[in-house]
Amino acid sequence: MTDFDVLVLGSGPGGQKAAIAAAKLERRVAIVERRDMIGGVCINTGTIPSKTLREAVLYLTGLTQRDMYGQSYRLKEDITVTDLTVRTRHVVGREVDVIRNQLARNRVTVLTGSGHFVDPHTVAVVDERGNEMKVTADKIIVATGTRPARPASVQFDDQTIIDSDGILQMDRVPDSMVVVGAGVIGIEYASMFAALGTKVTVVERRERMLDFCDLEVVEALKYHLRDLAVTFRFGETVAAVEKHPRGALTILESGKKIPASTVMYSAGRQGMTENLVLSAAGLAADDRGRITVDEFYRTSVPHIYAVGDVIGFPSLAATSMEQGRLAAYHACDEPVSGMNQLQPIGIYTIPEISFIGKTEDELTDSLIPFEVGVSRYRELARGQIIGDTYGMLKLLVSPEDRSLLGVHVFGTGATELIHIGQAVMGCGGTIDYLVDAVFNYPTLAESYKVAALDAVNKLRRVARITD
Repeated sequence: MTDFDVLVLGSGPGGQKAAIAAAKLERRVAIVERRDMIGGVCINTGTIPSKTLREAVLYLTGLTQRDMYGQSYRLKEDITVTDLTVRTRHVVGREVDVIRNQLARNRVTVLTGSGHFVDPHTVAVVDERGNEMKVTADKIIVATGTRPARPASVQFDDQTIIDSDGILQMDRVPDSMVVVGAGVIGIEYASMFAALGTKVTVVERRERMLDFCDLEVVEALKYHLRDLAVTFRFGETVAAVEKHPRGALTILESGKKIPASTVMYSAGRQGMTENLVLSAAGLAADDRGRITVDEFYRTSVPHIYAVGDVIGFPSLAATSMEQGRLAAYHACDEPVSGMNQLQPIGIYTIPEISFIGKTEDELTDSLIPFEVGVSRYRELARGQIIGDTYGMLKLLVSPEDRSLLGVHVFGTGATELIHIGQAVMGCGGTIDYLVDAVFNYPTLAESYKVAALDAVNKLRRVARITD
């Protein structure tokens, strides 16, 4: 008989939800995690600290109030790293406490230390003192997450040349910064530091950023970041980064030299599998440390599952949670329907971006006809009240059955607003529901009705001409 029915490696969003789901199904469950990493990267160095930092930046800089009170308005004139991190430490502490309480309440055993495979059913847990304990389990779920990738050609020193984890360890707000990589993490931090007054330069080897997002939305974001004095260098590759006593010099292959106090490399993420001894379990990871799984999140060894960032795209906390739940259900022989393909994407730039469904480019490339309905925050009373005159909501509508093909939101509350569109799409609703629905006034949610009416009016004009 094994020690546990289900053993989970990692307590991030995927691992935590997997452990609790299995415990709810009355299985004997244990979770392996380092003492200082309860909640995983998400809680300690990733999602929660970065989003809390963003909230602190918005509050202290008074950025969203400047349309109302003037461009010089700031809640605090000299913002320090301490001002920013005090909120982060408070939120992280509370979140860790919540997770510990949830695991205890559901009788999930927490094994403190780092785990690695001894054989397909046995994991050795080594604590910080080097003491080793071996545990066995019928089913094992790997949820070890990722860490920032560090190219060997870059001399990281965690002060002048840093990755996204190093942001939280900075001792001051830099006066200038080069962000290498215009992916989600790079652009989120670029927008935060630009709001703080840092002179930011973004270097990206591709010709555009966030190429999976709606082009109009990305262009709007670029406009706002340029307004915050962000410089973009697209189609450029970093040849070298030189550290000097007064900062760093980023040298591009084109010959350009960019001086800055700090360089942040955002070169993707690497799966944390190097210390798992996967070979002992009959498994292997790819060159980015990722594990391949099937639709039930099973690896090539049927009783071993993997969920979250360690399996790759989409690498979101929200999808990781659902993957963890589904993997636990399958491991416990509970019926599952699989992951819903309709998933929202949220990007916490300043301003926010969120979308669900198809983009205009995807629909055009697939030869799928669509009509566009747009609502702008400046035309909503709520938009004027909160001082957001740039936000917008865009609906992509099928002219054939009037269903929603995609929803794209840019501006305050985008990541919250998107769920209305998600609900309508998930339930097979049409644009007529949004036209006929009554929304609270004044709200940003009212933008759905305005955009729906815009799309319906365009469809009506087409129908008039063809009748």
